Amino acid sequence: MRTITLQTRKDALATTRLHQSADTPLAPGQIRVRIETFALTSNNITYGAFGDSMNYWGFFPTGEEGWGTIPVWGFGAVVQSAHPGVAVGERLYGYFPLADQVVLQPDRLRPDSFVDAAAHRGELHAVYNRYNRCASDPFYTADSEDIQALLRPLFTTSWLIDDFLADNEFFGADSVILSSASAKTAYGTAFQLAQRPGIQVTGLTSPANKAFCESLGCYSRVLAYDELDRIAPDTACVYVDFSGSAKLRRAIHTGFVNLRHSAVIGGTHVDEIGGGAKDLPGPRATFFFAPNQIKKRHDDWGAAGFTDRLMTAWRAFTAKVSDPAAPWLVPTQHRGAQAAQSAYAQVLAGRSDPRAGHILSLIEPNAR
Repeated sequence: MRTITLQTRKDALATTRLHQSADTPLAPGQIRVRIETFALTSNNITYGAFGDSMNYWGFFPTGEEGWGTIPVWGFGAVVQSAHPGVAVGERLYGYFPLADQVVLQPDRLRPDSFVDAAAHRGELHAVYNRYNRCASDPFYTADSEDIQALLRPLFTTSWLIDDFLADNEFFGADSVILSSASAKTAYGTAFQLAQRPGIQVTGLTSPANKAFCESLGCYSRVLAYDELDRIAPDTACVYVDFSGSAKLRRAIHTGFVNLRHSAVIGGTHVDEIGGGAKDLPGPRATFFFAPNQIKKRHDDWGAAGFTDRLMTAWRAFTAKVSDPAAPWLVPTQHRGAQAAQSAYAQVLAGRSDPRAGHILSLIEPNAR
């Protein structure tokens, strides 16, 4: 058997290749997972855009200079096992390479999860190294795998952003400005913020996506990027940056004299990422690293308290997103390596319908 991986040039994310490699025999304690479906969103583009600075390239190294594998979130099944605690056929949810299979080394097994103990992942953040065992995962239902793959990691980040801002009393602001308002993590954040009394939530987006963002009902108002001057310059505000656009960040920092906090979340506008933030007026633009807030809340609430709060919010959000009368998100399937490569190019270029949720598999349709 051979493994097929969609690899990306680290310095040119639009340059990809489908790489095949021969499978190696499992060592004792390893398992081979067939990656059946995974989501591709602007969040994955962020992994590539910040791959060096945040070490996202380190999870699934290619071994070849200049080439990387972008991580994705999805579902897989164990097809080979040399580990006594993990059976062939077991279904898993977690952080996978953009590939058709992967070898993991389960450790610290629990009924609901285990950690990949591969040596190269030892220094990487534990949040990304944990795999959920679907049979005991409180999030899991078989009929909602696509929505889980698309939204579970993104909404967890959204929920944590909202919690972080509330935990800091919104830094004294009563207005939150979100860029890339049509992005799933952005509107998940807006959904949470809309439940905070006294907080106005403004979404910034492209003219083409303005109507979509307005239809969601979770933004107090939606503005195109060239309408930024409609916000009063003395507004006490927080900026939550999902776009990564240096030009937009500068406009926010120079245009609002009462900017209280500037959080960098992602990089949906890949062509506009870059430029220093140290010389900007106002608060320093600070990268929001979700695992730090997870650790804080685990310390505050305990693991069970954290999960209970997140599950309550998750159920409310996914019920709204999946409402058949007016869905916010409609999963779209892409099967096979070539289809996955085309879908990646589409998402990278920002050409996707914001209501489409891309579910990919590198496994060819006739091989399933």
